Order: sequence, then C-alpha cells, then structure tokens
Amino acid sequence: MRIVVLGPPGAGKGTQAEMLERELGLKHLSTGDILREEVRKGTELGKRAEKYMKSGELVPDDLIVEMMEKEISKYDNFVLDGFPRNLKQAEALDKMCRIDKVILLEVPDEVILERLSLRRSCPKCNRVYHLKYNPPKENEICDYCGAKLYQRDDDKEEVIKKRLEVYRKETEPIAKFYREKGILVKVNGSKSIEEIFSDIKGVLGNGD
Repeated sequence: MRIVVLGPPGAGKGTQAEMLERELGLKHLSTGDILREEVRKGTELGKRAEKYMKSGELVPDDLIVEMMEKEISKYDNFVLDGFPRNLKQAEALDKMCRIDKVILLEVPDEVILERLSLRRSCPKCNRVYHLKYNPPKENEICDYCGAKLYQRDDDKEEVIKKRLEVYRKETEPIAKFYREKGILVKVNGSKSIEEIFSDIKGVLGNGD
C-alpha cells in the first residue's frame, strides 16, 4: 500500500504517518525529517535547502523530487508525509509510482497556530513536545536526554503564517489532481489523535 498524507503544517501528518507505520507496517517517509537530517549533516543539499526552510519558503522542486525519488525507490509500501507539496511534485510522483490513497487532513488556521507556536523540539533525540498538550516534566527540558528544548525557526508565529500562505497557494491545488483520480479522502484533523487515526483506518479499509 502506498499512501500520501496531505494537510497544512501542524495538521498532524507526521503523527498519523508514524501510527500507520507502526500498525500497518508502511515505511514513513517524511520530507521534513529527511531535509532536517541533511541540514544537520551539512550536506550540499542541506546547505541549499536551509535558507528556504528558515524563511518558511518551500524548498525548490528539483531538490525535493531528486531526494524523494531516491528514498521512494527503496520501499514497496510507504506513507508519504510532506510530499508532494505542489502540482509539479504530484506529477513527478505520478511518474515514479502508483499511489493508492491520498488522505487530506483539514484543520482551521487558528488551531494550527496554537499547535505549532507552542511546539518545542529536542536537539539531541528529536523528541517533540507541546507546552500545552504534551509538556515536558521540567520546563523546556527533554524528559529523555535532559537537553534544553528549542523552538524551531519554522514554528515561530510569523513564519507559521507565511507557511500557511504558501500552503494555500502551492499545495491545495493538488487536492484537485488527486480528487480527479478518485483517490482523495478528506479527514477532520481537529479531532483527537486517536479519533483521526480511527477515521484514517476506516477510509483505508483497516477499521475495527
């Protein structure tokens, strides 16, 4: 099974993709995680991508497509999180392989702002916290490795608003692309994590 999870930044794409990986055995391929790892390693691709990521702009299509084609070729079953983000990328993916289902998580902007602006990440073990919904036991300190948590540049409010603008302009048109193929399904992303996952399993035919 090959699945794409779409939605605005902070919609919970990564969380749901991880749950699909654990329960259905699909390889979770996250564009954001792959890019951040390239930046951390200081690779050529990472250096080129970093300036776009910090300003909330999308990384150029040619970099993303090249990177994702290499990753996708390694697996038969996967769930894509963060790719494709625009029509050009969707068309490129269409040439790479067959996609079985596209899940579109719908979440209002005000919910996104609260989710992302209060998110904190651990620089060492990459665990993610939320100061309201999933706070660390000790203020701004990782429960697992003791590192001081930080706010990603793209989780700051002014960048979040820019990311949402970019999403509306660049990403939403691909919903039409997949709707015309008959594989797009909309899911309410404002519910609890468990409820969203139950809805996703339902549309995939893996519900209880």
